[in-house]
Amino acid sequence: MTPDTYRLLANAVLFVHLGVVLFIVAGLVLILLGGKLHWRWVRNLWFRVLHLAAIGYVVAESWFGIDCPLTTLEQWLRLRAGQGAFAEDFIAHWVGQVMFYQAPPWVFTMVYSLFGLLVLASWLLVRPMPRSRQAKTATSP
Repeated sequence: MTPDTYRLLANAVLFVHLGVVLFIVAGLVLILLGGKLHWRWVRNLWFRVLHLAAIGYVVAESWFGIDCPLTTLEQWLRLRAGQGAFAEDFIAHWVGQVMFYQAPPWVFTMVYSLFGLLVLASWLLVRPMPRSRQAKTATSP
């Protein structure tokens, strides 16, 4: 593969990573908002399980000191592109600025853990329902 191909793949991984972050953060906001506004889709069990699993994975990574595989893959691709770790083009730079910032590791562990607790609390505040119960609720008077 050419360096340009590796750079393109590294940027694609960065955007997938951003998508995961947005799913986790915006997901919680939409769950809480949807609970207040009676949006049925925020109670979808599969959506909620995937959301909980995503933040659970992030929390586990931080507690066990595991590097995120998406970050590792992106860095590996950037090295193959000849960019060096975290050298990127304009768009990748700004997406990276939104996602990555400097702080001691314990700060990230604390923030991820607290966010994970908020996601767990959302299961009590906006209870998920299996699809069969959602259908019954929708047809009930």
